[in-house]
Amino acid sequence: MRPVLLLLIFFSLSSFSQNEQPNYERFVSVFTERFNSGDYDGIYDLYDAGMKNTYTNIETRNFFENNINRLTGEIKSMQFYTLQEGAHVYRVVFDKSVADLTVTLSPQNKINGLLISKPKSLGIPILERNITFMSLPFNGEWFVYWGGVTEADNYHVREVTQQYAYDILKVENGTSYDADPLLNESYFAFGEDIIAPCDARVVKVIDGVPDNIPGETNEQQLTGNTIVLRTDRDEYVLLAHLMKGSIFVEEGQDIRKGEILAKCGNSGNSTEAHLHISLQNAPDMEDSIGAKLFFDRIEVNGEIRLDYLPVKEDFISNSN
Repeated sequence: MRPVLLLLIFFSLSSFSQNEQPNYERFVSVFTERFNSGDYDGIYDLYDAGMKNTYTNIETRNFFENNINRLTGEIKSMQFYTLQEGAHVYRVVFDKSVADLTVTLSPQNKINGLLISKPKSLGIPILERNITFMSLPFNGEWFVYWGGVTEADNYHVREVTQQYAYDILKVENGTSYDADPLLNESYFAFGEDIIAPCDARVVKVIDGVPDNIPGETNEQQLTGNTIVLRTDRDEYVLLAHLMKGSIFVEEGQDIRKGEILAKCGNSGNSTEAHLHISLQNAPDMEDSIGAKLFFDRIEVNGEIRLDYLPVKEDFISNSN
């Protein structure tokens, strides 16, 4: 059975720069006009021969009319934000939802690859950033492995559900572990306390996921052992890849800033002990839209920073 969403092989075009190409700008204008006017036959005309051999005109109309437009409404904006092996990726804001559209064009400027991610409902307000004051959810100095608002600094930007998330670990003398790299206990972050970054309520707990052997991953349980917190402003903070059996809190429990929640682990889609932390607008990551997470007063590379969004390769700690 073919996938519900249009998905073809995207060709590697390594010669592309990291900027939107003019022919793609023109494509966005034409695609938006035809989608919003319900001209799905016109969208089919944008396909190259390979796409037309894979999907019929009727299938294309049914897909856009029933699987997309019915759930999303019209396109309000399409903003280019990155390239993935030559494919242009756009964040599309519809009347009722938001989704990512990834597309490649042939040399004749015909669509030869198209993917639309599962639309995320706008029924829940989108967060731009946190209003609640946040501290870092750990003690001591840690290292930002992925963080920031560009794909170069933060691969999470590719996925709307966890855009702007952080992966943070501990580093000493330029390395994250000592002794046997196949033992979790060799990693400086493993077993470290994870603490509440603010006053909040625990709204979701996942536990019982085994910690991986370093270098291996568990893609079936992506976040591994997980805690989700809700602030009184309906901001949701997700803390993932926690150590199996280390979670000290329960769903429905109110917690205070600085309270120990769990231990850092290596569960889920993780190759070594680290903390994944992200801000989102709903308790379940798969139904969420990610937001920027700023920290109120922290030390960054030896300097005090206020209301700061950490970026890749920062050394960060809570200020005293």
